[in-house]
Amino acid sequence: MKPNSGTLVINIMNGGKAEAYEGVYQCTARNERGAAISNNIVIRPSRSPLWTKEKLEPNQVREGDSLVLHCRPPVGLPPPIIFWMDNAFQRLPQSERVSQGLNGDLYFSNVQPEDTREDYICYARFNHTQTIQQKQPISVKVFSMDSLNDTIAANLSDTDIYAKPVTERQPILLTPTGSTSTKVELRGNVLLLECIAAGLPTPVIHWIKEGGELPANRTFFENFKKTLKIIDVSEADSGNYKCIARNILGSAHHVISVTVKAAPYWITAPRNLVLSPGEDGTLICRANGNPKPNISWLANGVPIAIAPEDPSRKVDGDTIIFSHVQERSSAVYQCNASNEYGYLLANAFVNVLAEPPRILTPANKLYQVIADSPALLDCAYFGSPKPEIEWFKGVKGSILRGSEYVFHDNGTLEIPVAQKDSTGTYTCVARNELGKIQNEVQLEVKDPTMIIKQPEYKVIQRYGQVSFECIIKHDSTLLPTVIWLKDNDELPDDERFLVGKDNLTIMNVTDKDDGTYTCIVNTTLDSVSASAVLTVVARPNPPFDLELTGQLERSVELSWIPGDENNSPITNFVIEYEDGLHEPGVWNYQTEVPGTQTTVQLKLSPYVNYSFRVIAVNEIGRSQPSEPSEQYLTKSANPDENPSNVQGIGSEPDNLVITWESLKGFQSNGPGLQYKVSWRQKDVDDEWTSVIVANVSKYIVSGTPTFVPYEIKVQALNDLGYAPEPSEVIGHSGEDLPMVAPGNVQVHVINSTLAKVHWDPVPLKTVRGHLQGYKVYYWKVQSLSRRSRRHVEKKILTFRGNKTFGMLPGLEPYSSYKLNVRVVNGKGEGPASPDKVFKTPEGVPSSPSFLKITNPTLDSLTLEWGSPTHPNGVLTSYILKFQPINNTHELGPLVEIRIPANESSLILKNLNYSTRYKFYFNAQTSVGSGNQITEEAVTIMDEAMASRQVDIATQGWFIGLMCAVALLILILLIVCFIRRNKGGKYPVKEKEDAHADPEIQPMKEDDGTFGEYSDAEDHKPLKKGSRTPSDRTVKKEDSDDSLVDYGEGVNGQFNEDGSFIGQYSGKKEKEPAEGNESSEAPSPVNAMNSFV
Repeated sequence: MKPNSGTLVINIMNGGKAEAYEGVYQCTARNERGAAISNNIVIRPSRSPLWTKEKLEPNQVREGDSLVLHCRPPVGLPPPIIFWMDNAFQRLPQSERVSQGLNGDLYFSNVQPEDTREDYICYARFNHTQTIQQKQPISVKVFSMDSLNDTIAANLSDTDIYAKPVTERQPILLTPTGSTSTKVELRGNVLLLECIAAGLPTPVIHWIKEGGELPANRTFFENFKKTLKIIDVSEADSGNYKCIARNILGSAHHVISVTVKAAPYWITAPRNLVLSPGEDGTLICRANGNPKPNISWLANGVPIAIAPEDPSRKVDGDTIIFSHVQERSSAVYQCNASNEYGYLLANAFVNVLAEPPRILTPANKLYQVIADSPALLDCAYFGSPKPEIEWFKGVKGSILRGSEYVFHDNGTLEIPVAQKDSTGTYTCVARNELGKIQNEVQLEVKDPTMIIKQPEYKVIQRYGQVSFECIIKHDSTLLPTVIWLKDNDELPDDERFLVGKDNLTIMNVTDKDDGTYTCIVNTTLDSVSASAVLTVVARPNPPFDLELTGQLERSVELSWIPGDENNSPITNFVIEYEDGLHEPGVWNYQTEVPGTQTTVQLKLSPYVNYSFRVIAVNEIGRSQPSEPSEQYLTKSANPDENPSNVQGIGSEPDNLVITWESLKGFQSNGPGLQYKVSWRQKDVDDEWTSVIVANVSKYIVSGTPTFVPYEIKVQALNDLGYAPEPSEVIGHSGEDLPMVAPGNVQVHVINSTLAKVHWDPVPLKTVRGHLQGYKVYYWKVQSLSRRSRRHVEKKILTFRGNKTFGMLPGLEPYSSYKLNVRVVNGKGEGPASPDKVFKTPEGVPSSPSFLKITNPTLDSLTLEWGSPTHPNGVLTSYILKFQPINNTHELGPLVEIRIPANESSLILKNLNYSTRYKFYFNAQTSVGSGNQITEEAVTIMDEAMASRQVDIATQGWFIGLMCAVALLILILLIVCFIRRNKGGKYPVKEKEDAHADPEIQPMKEDDGTFGEYSDAEDHKPLKKGSRTPSDRTVKKEDSDDSLVDYGEGVNGQFNEDGSFIGQYSGKKEKEPAEGNESSEAPSPVNAMNSFV
């Protein structure tokens, strides 16, 4: 026996015989508390005896008879495994006719000539000893009826004696014999029932259970249904099982009565008892079996009947009852349940203890769970009597009760649905009559891990790129790990798979990437996952196995097998053909069919060497073409059609060029393609003129009259004949230039810029071609206002078709024009009509070419201007309007002056000093006023005021005041700039937006104040002033904002003679503070006045 162990070692490797140790062994373990014993252990040595020598006679069997070759292996321990082999160690083939029985014999339902052999050898394999025993070979010779009759005829003279021919026989059972048999099997074992039958033809075996069904999921058929196998049998499997052997001549059957017996098995095994002195208890030992097992008790390995007496113990069959036990009652009891098929033995320790409570769970153990999941807090305890367990939460918490808690018998506290507020300290208290103990554990409830953005189903084209997202949210105290799987397995070891922080990217996707991708997020407490399917689509694979069937002269049937659609259904198939006779290497469209169709009837043309190919199409694109089909050459025939697009158009006045589109090679329908070209003059009683030409597309007829209609037809023919009669088309011989000019040309002047011209149409015969229309040539001769000639630039207007009038737009007013008209055909223009002269009336003039204001004084300004560039008539006068602008940018009364047309300057007197004026200036003809130009100017201040300005400007207090004013202005500018950026309007603009034309708002009669300055259009009198260069010249039609609006943009000062020198800024943007600036020159006095 091993030291410190109950293991017994028997070693016969160094000598000794196994038989010496054969027997029944039992182990007993003993201490002061009692003795426990083990089950009986039976030791038997394995045996593999040799085969008994026997003399085997050869088996001579008539064809069709049954045969049994007996194995009869030696009895071994454990039993051997039997199999049949030949001399070459090859297993003998088995079938429904030839098979091995459960006893090892080889059964032949009927023998055949091929069963003849001399090496039927039965082998017995003893696995435990790893040996194989071989029986002597058995010889079998099968006599066929024909050979047997030949032998009889050769040896006997009486030819009437012959062997009977092979006859068919109904089944008979070889094993088991008789009509009934019995079988006993133990509960839980495997039930094997066997039926092997003889007969010719070979019988077929069927199994049924009388009065019931064969158990489902536990029934199996082996050895060609000759063996019925039922696993894990129970008492319910007892009954009658019938095997039926059947062939075409009849049937045989056998009934096996099965009885399932049972070795003892536990219903209730005795369990250890821990009792405290004075307590009661019971040991229960209940077992079942067939037959019913016998129950016996032992105490410390001794039958209880002869064991030391214990007044607290009473035996009642399968139960021992303990009452008011004492410590001396501690013992080990054995329960033995046995019947003829086996026995059970169980030990139960009755331990009488007096122990205060002990808690086995470590103190301050930390439990972590996920919110909304169960929390199990352990409180493993021991004590005698059995302690009572109570749970508290927190330091001063009350005892836990209620449906939200589950208290297990082993002391564990279960919180079925833990929440965040379940976090805290829990105290377990164990108490009995001998004492009390407590233990604290900690519970932390964590937020669950969630996938807030799961991967989504993706469809991607082959060689594309795809990404799956897996964005998670987790408890900040837990460290998650993300794992990606493909089809529930690891990702391929491929650099194309890029795993990011919250995504999986697959580069250059291939077909093998198709599948289900799963994102798994693990923490120490929970795990979540989400999956998405990736479908890789691509253009379909090309069709294959093209086959031509049903070849006819004008049709053939084409079939094919579709290639892989690559996860995108095929929508249609495109069929193309190659004409190897006329256009080898060129594939042409033939037809297309739906994607569900794999055959098509194709229409063919004669004299074409066809090859076909098929292209599959899905949503992704077209497949590669299939391999070409076999070639098919159709027979020749007359052409089916004639050339198309036949035309007759002359290239010269005396010819007719006939053209057509030639037939394609496959349209020729045969060799020797030519064309018959026919023509005759229309509406003339002429015969057709015809000529046959080679395979060309043009023929020229010479010597024709100019532009006469012809009837034309072109017919195809080949070596086998003509095409159907062609249809006729109308053509014309060549055109020539028109002969005459349009007559009776008349011009009607509608206004100063528009005129209408009329003419009579020319006779169609003089057009000598297709009338395309008329062209009107017109040009300006001179301006009536200036009498000056210039380079003549002719203009052309074309009027399509047979029109007899047209409009001439864009004329210049008060001018003299000429025009003529010509007819146009396909060859060119005819002669011009005589020139027709017409004049346009006066119009309004353009604006004056400039307006310049010079020589400002205290009360006068000098105005100079240039005449309009385009007077458009005789000027009658100039109109000058002006009005003052005060310091608040309001406009004063408007004054109008009419000036003779021959004047070019004017001195305005009696003006106010140091005042800004706005001027509006335009020219007039008898028709009306032209566009105006505007300008602004300022009169100078008086000399006394100027000298006062110089004296004040030299004072120190004034310089300081000006500095303060400048700082205040700077602050105001910044504030206005900020307001403007936020979308606010500046004061002047608000006034401009709020008021209308000053002519509509005259001076107010009640207080004499000015009307406000308006932002009207240029043609109105109160248009804002234009920005001008320093020479004060105003370009025509250039207008802009007033100087009032550009106070910061003026670098204004006075020179020595008092004239104003100003320069405008070129910027359109208004300065932020322009609404608060004075329009006067920026002198200190004016600055003061502007703040008063």
